Amino acid sequence: MRLTEEQEELRSAVRSLLTRHEGAAAWEPLAEQIGAAGLAVPEEYGGAGGGARDVHVLMEELGRSLSPLPLLGSAVLTAGALLASGDKEACGRLLPPLAEGRSVGTLAWAEGGSWEAAAVRAEAVPGPGGAWLLTGAKEYVLDWPGVDVLLVAARTAAGVSLFEVPVDAAGARREPVVTMDGTRSQARWVLDGSEGRLIGVDGDGERILAHVRDLACAALAAEQVGAAERCLELTVAYARERVQFGRSIGSFQAVKHRLADAYVLVESARSAALGAAFAADEDPAALERAAAVAKSVCSEAFSVVAGETIQLHGGIGITWEHDAHRYFKRAHGAGELFGAPAAHRARLAAGLGLTSH
Repeated sequence: MRLTEEQEELRSAVRSLLTRHEGAAAWEPLAEQIGAAGLAVPEEYGGAGGGARDVHVLMEELGRSLSPLPLLGSAVLTAGALLASGDKEACGRLLPPLAEGRSVGTLAWAEGGSWEAAAVRAEAVPGPGGAWLLTGAKEYVLDWPGVDVLLVAARTAAGVSLFEVPVDAAGARREPVVTMDGTRSQARWVLDGSEGRLIGVDGDGERILAHVRDLACAALAAEQVGAAERCLELTVAYARERVQFGRSIGSFQAVKHRLADAYVLVESARSAALGAAFAADEDPAALERAAAVAKSVCSEAFSVVAGETIQLHGGIGITWEHDAHRYFKRAHGAGELFGAPAAHRARLAAGLGLTSH
């Protein structure tokens, strides 16, 4: 599995831009100069018409810099859900501004600590004029100050369905959440009879969410690989510079072994993440399994490598002077997002007809 020359050029361009523009300031140039917000959006809706491998490259680079940008919530979750819904009207209306970065979207579906469609308890009932009235609370919603497209999963008489709810709808309340990982904002959305518009077909939400979760896991796995790789680079550089007992700590055999183990974890995780991206582009039937593998493998690899970064940096690794603790917090936050590794191994076991222990 190899990336194309164009994809490697994309990596170089994104890395260069993120070096020049830090944090939230990178959103506008990334969207305008590189078209990052619409990489996987078809050209008919104003996007670049790329695929999951292009998103993989972008997310790796965002992971390296611990970028707070809303690509995962907007370009992957929101755009992915709209495209999966098959709702031409909604796609034609919402995707062009999302693809240009003029609009930012988010998808609210987790409840009770679970991203399974079966956990959805929010309700939607028919209202006046063809509208629907939604009531319920959504957790772990990826947040951004300028979110203006809100898609919500709610249960109707036909099953789980997807709805577009105006962010300023009556009865809709956004509650920012304080998270351990300060580089990725989250919010809780509470809906109390808020008006919404059905997206796609009533009762088709479970299929849409299953597909979007797989795309999200593939994208997040790439981000985790990029962040883990950067952790390893920082640690190797520090091991060369830090001197104890008259020699660099990187010259000690025990430290070499730990760095070598971390390198193996990063490269194994990269293979798993690429496997999910290639499946999304070329073998959709294999995506569910590949995404579950990638999320499980990459979450655990990033957590271990980030932990080693803290350990091998010593005291400075837990101070605000160094980024090590930020990668460590991102590792643990990302590990739980869209389901912990154990949940995805359970999915794999169920798909293979095995009992998960």
